[in-house]
Amino acid sequence: MDSLIILAAFACGFIARQSGQPPMVGYLIAGFGLGMAGFESSDGIVLIADAGIAMMLFIIGLKLNLKSLLQPEIYRSTFQHTLSFGLLAFGFLLFIGALGMPLVFDITWQQACLVAFALSFSSTVCAVAMLEEHGEFRVRHGQIAVGILIIQDIIAVLFLTISTGTIPSAWAVLLPLLFFARPFLSYLLRASGHDEVLILAGIILTFAGSSLFETLGMKADLGALVFGMLLSGDRKAGELAKSMISFKDIFLIGFFLNIGLSTSPSAEMLGIAVALCLLLPLKGALFFFLLTRYRMRARTALLAGMALTQYSEFGLIVAALALKLGWLSESWMATLAIAVSISFVLSTLLNGRSHTIYSRHRDILKRFETTRATDDDPQSPARNVDVLIIGMGRVGSGAYDTVESQYNLRVCGVDTDKSKMEQHRAAGRKVIYGDAEDADFWEGVQTTQYKLVMFTMPSLSEMIDAVRQLRLSGYQGKVAAVAKYEDERAAMKTAGADVVFNYYAEAGAGFAEHTLSNLLDILPQKPAIFTE
Repeated sequence: MDSLIILAAFACGFIARQSGQPPMVGYLIAGFGLGMAGFESSDGIVLIADAGIAMMLFIIGLKLNLKSLLQPEIYRSTFQHTLSFGLLAFGFLLFIGALGMPLVFDITWQQACLVAFALSFSSTVCAVAMLEEHGEFRVRHGQIAVGILIIQDIIAVLFLTISTGTIPSAWAVLLPLLFFARPFLSYLLRASGHDEVLILAGIILTFAGSSLFETLGMKADLGALVFGMLLSGDRKAGELAKSMISFKDIFLIGFFLNIGLSTSPSAEMLGIAVALCLLLPLKGALFFFLLTRYRMRARTALLAGMALTQYSEFGLIVAALALKLGWLSESWMATLAIAVSISFVLSTLLNGRSHTIYSRHRDILKRFETTRATDDDPQSPARNVDVLIIGMGRVGSGAYDTVESQYNLRVCGVDTDKSKMEQHRAAGRKVIYGDAEDADFWEGVQTTQYKLVMFTMPSLSEMIDAVRQLRLSGYQGKVAAVAKYEDERAAMKTAGADVVFNYYAEAGAGFAEHTLSNLLDILPQKPAIFTE
């Protein structure tokens, strides 16, 4: 049976990919289709789903800046949104109950409170998956969204602890001592090399954190997050995160399948779930409004809010707990599962167009900015520069150094990670802050005299959108980009790039050229030409 489930997941994920949608949508559809066909979730799928969530939180921890959680725009906006949207959802449930709709006509105010609280959370799994797919995890709006999700997870842990009456073990007070294990954990990663041993070390640390916290009476997923945070900032953290991503993505398929397989929907449940999804625009709009109150640009607030506009898998945990305690019926458990699934699909489809939505409506959206909305303003496009390099990771930094030293051209880099600006300046590079997908960043680019703009961003979709934004701004110069595969190269050419470098296919040529240019003595000597 599990083989058929995996085959169905592949088929639906493949169809979603061919239709231009994220595979996540296909996995959700596969789960519901199988559930309606009579299939049930197995212990193996649940185990895979739990492993995927744990690895995802561990990877989040590896990339997380703990100081960001202490920013007012993170913790204050989270509490304000949870309370405000909770009240909206509570009132909406009582309203549709008064209309006599099935399942809701006899809902008590206590049950309405519980459901509204569950709906106020956003999905860590869905939001992070979208941010990673679009290469936006480290940009400003991505960090804001992740910070809010983590504060929500902390609230979730407190709720589960209070509602179950389970008090964490007295040994839990010693957990802060884990900080002193950081040198050992760093040594462990360095000594693990760069192959499968490093991946295995990450998986072991993930489940060590989960098991430790669960043993101490706390949420297991929180343990995986904490163990990742212990390694945040370590020089091997980025490499470990990249090496684990594929494993995490495979395991998360089980999570999306399990949602559909765990429910047996009826027409009444589907109707109420759809009605609950009518609140999603209000959820996103409320995030947008609150975040703009914290000196954020309209674009940052919009993209962060859209990334958080879905219901959370935590709603299913709340429903399962409430079902066990007799607070909610099985019908509500299934209804919430359907609402969460529909919200995932809608959120995924909407976020794929988030930058386009901002570009089309930015004049209206900017009216909500405060007069002090400058905390994440992009710097203006650099002047007196010949070559602009977008994305200053390893590839971008290498390109910068080569262009400047060997071709005597004036270069400027652009990056979305402010924390790395000082490192680039120390290396003698001129780098400015900006997001190439931001229509505001390219304002005034017509007055520049760039000979070439080079894109070395990690995400194909991100680069395609950035090239389109550049061309729409009126830029007529040359554009170059990188690609990993031949189909990506063709897509970049179609988007408007003049030159696309496939660094997997052309790495051998580059290696040979670099080697022989430094070992000229082994090359055959050309015969001398004598003239009288």
